[in-house]
Parts: sequence; C-alpha cells; structure tokens
Amino acid sequence: MIVSSKLPGVGTTIFTVMSALAQEHGAINLAQGFPDYPSSQRLSELVAHYMYQGYNQYAPMAGVPLLRQRIAEKIDGLYGVQINPDTEITITAGAAQGLFTAIGAFVSPGDEVIVFEPAYDSYRPSIEVFGGVTKSFELTAPDYTIDWDQLRRLINMKTRMIIINTPQNPTGKILKPADMQALEKLVSSGDIIILSDEVYEHLVYDGYEHQSILRYPNLRERALAVYSFGKTFHNTGWRVGYCVAPPTLTAEFRKVHQFNVFSVNTPVQYGLADFLEDPHEYLGLGTFFTHKRDAFLDVIHGSRFRPLQTEGSYFQNCDYSQISDEPDVDFCRRLTIEHGVAAIPISVFYQSKRDDKIVRFCFAKKDETLELAGERLRKV
Repeated sequence: MIVSSKLPGVGTTIFTVMSALAQEHGAINLAQGFPDYPSSQRLSELVAHYMYQGYNQYAPMAGVPLLRQRIAEKIDGLYGVQINPDTEITITAGAAQGLFTAIGAFVSPGDEVIVFEPAYDSYRPSIEVFGGVTKSFELTAPDYTIDWDQLRRLINMKTRMIIINTPQNPTGKILKPADMQALEKLVSSGDIIILSDEVYEHLVYDGYEHQSILRYPNLRERALAVYSFGKTFHNTGWRVGYCVAPPTLTAEFRKVHQFNVFSVNTPVQYGLADFLEDPHEYLGLGTFFTHKRDAFLDVIHGSRFRPLQTEGSYFQNCDYSQISDEPDVDFCRRLTIEHGVAAIPISVFYQSKRDDKIVRFCFAKKDETLELAGERLRKV
C-alpha cells in the first residue's frame, strides 16, 4: 500500500532524540523541558482522593465546572479580567492539544499563519496538517526583538492567524507592553486571529510582568490563549491545560475539541480545582525559578559558554562559539556523548535551520543536578 504523508518532512522531534541520546550515554538531561523534582504532594493526594472517591468517568466535554470557575477567578486576580467559565474556558489535554485544536478549528487549506522563529516545534506541523501555509518571521540573537513594521509586509488577504509565544520557547524572551500595542495596531482591522501560547505565564523574571493577551481588550476579542498546568505545577506528564477565548471562538474551538479528546482526565481536574483555591501555589513560581536560573548561571560561570538574557520560561540559551565552530546539532551530540550533558540546538527551531551557535539548557532541575551539570560544562 502506498501511503501519502501529510507531513513528509517531519521526523522524530529533537526532544525525543536528545533525551534518548542522554539516556543511552548516561548524560544529564538539560535538553527536554521537564523538572526532575516532584510536584506538590498535596496536589497528588487531592487527585488520589478523587480517584478513590470514584471520580473516574468522563468529565464534561468543556471541563469540570469547578475547575473552570477557579481558572476564571485566577485570571481575574492576575489580570483584572472577568471571564465567563461556561462560555470562554475549555480544559484541554495539555497545552499542545489546545494549540493543535485552535489551529484545526480556524486554519483552512491555503490560509497563511505567521510564526515567529525560532519557534516551538509543534506550530508548523499543526498548521500544515490542516493545509495551512506557515509564514516564518525570523528573529535574531541575542535580543530576538520583533520589528513590527517589517512584520507588516507579511500580512495579506490570506493571513488567517498569528501565533505568539510569551515567555518564548526556546529563546526565554518575553513580549513587552510596546509589543502588544504594536500587535494591536497591526490587526485592528480584518479577521486575523491571534493564538497566544502562554504556558510559562508564571515564569517571568527581573521585575517584568507577564503581558497576557487577556490584558488587552482589542486583542482578547480575536484571540485564543493557551495555558499549561503541567508547566505551572511541575507535572508535565499529567497533560492538562486550558484554552481561554471569547464565546464565538470558544464555540468553534469546542467543535473540534469534542471530536479530538472529547474530555480530559477527571480526577486530575477535580484535584487541580481544589489546589487552585490557594493562589500562593502559583504566585511564588517566579521567585522559585529565578533561583533556578541564577543557580544555573552560577554553576556555568567560568565556562566558555556565554549566556544570553533569559526573561522568562525555564530555559537558558548559551552561545558556544568560543568553544567550537561545528554545527549546533553536531555540537549537542558531542556535548551529550563526550561531556555528559544534553542540550537542544536552536537551529532546529528555524525552518531555514539558521545556526547562530546557540544551544538551549533547561534549568528546571534539582540544585544538585545543576551543580553536577555545571561541573561538566566548565570542563568543555
């Protein structure tokens, strides 16, 4: 049988490749973005409680009502925005499913979607599997700033969606108020939808505030914002997130969602609803991860890696050009095999494979993990 692939250029993700290589060679895995420390014991106990109490059947398609209510309260507390939990919040099987569903609901064959690169690697395949066309806007190291006047040239009658990501994976940069205002002007007319990937909303450093699209009424009315409990509460394997959008967009989103996963893990939803009663569980994350970032910077001090500024996320990018001029993919393989630390090459996040000799490390790890990694990296 001849099979025609909808994604002929897509292979195994770099995260899977580097994690497998790290495991094969016993390397410290600072490549894939997941913590090596446990999530809250209390949260696990809450989830287990609901399992034992028999909350193990299908949840409502849109999500457990109490959890959606807690999310609405969280949004109001953080951003001063009142969201209707019944018509504007949908619980998803992780942020990735939320992003995929949003693209599937609104992108038709031939539609163009603007993506800022280096970009999280799920965007382009999701666009293309639905017949959309990705229009890349390349950002350059070390600042990765957006020239909004230049971006305007990419917009035409076929432009259906713009995807933003703040804090941004893989660069660790954030969008500032001026960026959001420029975006607002850019889409003030027409029917362009904004998909805002905000999974690291609580991981913002150095006195900055997260500029959620929900803060901007003229953007919010045309936007879907996607979030992740896994990133927030250190349990990426639970795969629970949510999408916030105005009622008209939510209605279309749910049409696709209900035939994709239909509903999401029931006891986890109830456990999260109880856990969210205490805002301190997420309000302290900025301080927690500032310590992690600074600890990593301390342990690589004295190495030949040159760190770039990280304003958000749990990733630290480093320039290795003082160490080697080899391609970043080859350098990451050698770093893993010969020096026992796995990282992610930034070129894989560009369609053009632009190689600025920069690699990404994840610092969401135990202090002792970071110390051992730093000891090895200082010898490179």
